[in-house]
Amino acid sequence: MISKPSVITALACIVLLPGLTASGPLRAQTPNQWVVPAGFHVTVYADSVGNAREMALGPRGTVFVGSWIGKVYAIIDRNGDHKADRVVVIASGLDQPNGVAVHNGALYVATKSKILRFDNIEQRLDAPPAPVVVRDSNVCLPPPMTAAILRMKPDGSNLEVFAEGVRNTVGFDWHPKTRELWFTDNGRDMMGDDVPNDELNVAWKRGLHFGFPFCHQGDVPDPEFGAQRACSTTEPPVQKLGAHVAALGFTFYTGDMFPASYKNAAIIAEHGSWNRSVPSG
Repeated sequence: MISKPSVITALACIVLLPGLTASGPLRAQTPNQWVVPAGFHVTVYADSVGNAREMALGPRGTVFVGSWIGKVYAIIDRNGDHKADRVVVIASGLDQPNGVAVHNGALYVATKSKILRFDNIEQRLDAPPAPVVVRDSNVCLPPPMTAAILRMKPDGSNLEVFAEGVRNTVGFDWHPKTRELWFTDNGRDMMGDDVPNDELNVAWKRGLHFGFPFCHQGDVPDPEFGAQRACSTTEPPVQKLGAHVAALGFTFYTGDMFPASYKNAAIIAEHGSWNRSVPSG
């Protein structure tokens, strides 16, 4: 068994204005329209970052941002005033480069079919290097490795399945104390306004199955595939997040700026619903 600490959702301090989406311009909220806990406020860190998705912070303070429109951005704050001085496109023409992570000075970018690595990226922002292809899923990933969380070494070797039954996860982090992997997962559509919930899950060991496509939110059998696997044989979420809220970004707060009650709390960024009769998230 694992402990299930209380989970809170909060608004991240950094706000990116995504600009245009595939369906047209967004009507961005101004900072004074955000509802935040007492003592918090929202300011714009950077704009002109089209279709921002995931973010990662480099050791020199550069914020790297993936997107849905083929671009990867580097956002630079030269004077430390918490406002971007420059936005650099370090890659373009990629296939949905949503995921970004920084490890040992290299930027890793997960596209729809590949994992790329940009070495020594913060020293080379004005002339980004050609990416190293760490893994090409069109060649290497067979169908059984879909709807899963995969684990590999930074060089792409020792690829293995860590968790299965995961429909659409974007944000994940390791708990600061237990080191267990926690992640958000977006539920399926076309089952009504209120079912199924998006999920916050914890993969406390390798080999767990989180239900998809047989079971949703831990207790709702799929109308088409539910007879093939019982919900009782799958790992339920530690928190139901609401139907169609599109829970994306996720992190555990380990800093010292927020009140003490936020320490090690889960912070989740929600995109919001696209087809619910009353929008949510």
